[in-house]
Amino acid sequence: MNLNPKFPLYLPGVKNTNNDNISIIGANLREDVTTIAYYTSGNSGIELNFKNNYSTKEYSSFTDVLSKFIQDSQLENVQRLGISVPGPVLDGKSHPARLNWSLDVEEYRSKFGFEKVYMLNDQEASAYGIALLNDSDLDAIYTSGHLEKGNVAILAPGNGLGEAGYFFDGKYLRPFATEGGHSEFSPRTNVEVEFYQFLNNIYGIVSWENVLSKTGLFNIYRFLRDVKRHPEPEWLSERLANGNFTEEIYKAAMHEDAMICKIALDTFLEFLAREANNLTLKLKATGGLLIAGDIPQIIREYIDKDKFYEKFKISDKMEDMLKNIPIYLINTDSTNINGAALYTAYFTE
Repeated sequence: MNLNPKFPLYLPGVKNTNNDNISIIGANLREDVTTIAYYTSGNSGIELNFKNNYSTKEYSSFTDVLSKFIQDSQLENVQRLGISVPGPVLDGKSHPARLNWSLDVEEYRSKFGFEKVYMLNDQEASAYGIALLNDSDLDAIYTSGHLEKGNVAILAPGNGLGEAGYFFDGKYLRPFATEGGHSEFSPRTNVEVEFYQFLNNIYGIVSWENVLSKTGLFNIYRFLRDVKRHPEPEWLSERLANGNFTEEIYKAAMHEDAMICKIALDTFLEFLAREANNLTLKLKATGGLLIAGDIPQIIREYIDKDKFYEKFKISDKMEDMLKNIPIYLINTDSTNINGAALYTAYFTE
């Protein structure tokens, strides 16, 4: 996996040959599945050798699952470790709200003997990993044919709502994390005020993550069902109880013409376009908007690109800027772990 020239990342260690042929363990921590992989670096890129998935809830700590991976893979003397986590990282420590683990890079360095250990917020890691994608992994919602120069915004609804960006320094793109998914949701219409009140009774403070995530899609659906009284077919109720909620909503909307599911997805996508607009304006992301995350990948075929673009560019005074911003949908779920490994290989000289 080599760098895509569309993403000129700031990676000062790329030119240092001492960073070639380095053994690296990359890890992507999530509340359901923790993925750990073994990489080697070289030729300004990284090579994935193998990876394993582990059920996060079956382990009391990341140390335990990392030990299991090293034992399973019979690895020795691995030089570096890169970790992607679903939460903020401060001074090499993290306590993600969706994980029952306390994480500390110093613990892993001393226990396992790594020469370097890095821990990144998952969306910052994803920003690095996006730079490894092929053009075929970028599905254009709106584009002039290439990414423009300027800051870039990244929005990723999945288990939570990830938001990150690239700062363009005039030559390179420099990824950074945000916790923008926890900023407060604001309604625009009378029905949305009802929806806000529905969520306010549940959460108190209503964040965008309560709307644009797997839980958020469920919140939209149950508001339509329980408050607005849209009928739920019996067959759909059984499917939703026994299957993957997002996948079942998508299939029912696409193939069974279930009206409540269509309205739920339309509402979700309108909110996604609106928060994409918010993030793009706050970062002045004239270089582009990248949409990643599990949910857009699952519902990709349902997305009306023209409708999304029209919703995205609505603004009080900034439509002239917004209408020219390229928008891409990311079609792979491996950016977090690959990005953590790439950063670990080349961020420092």
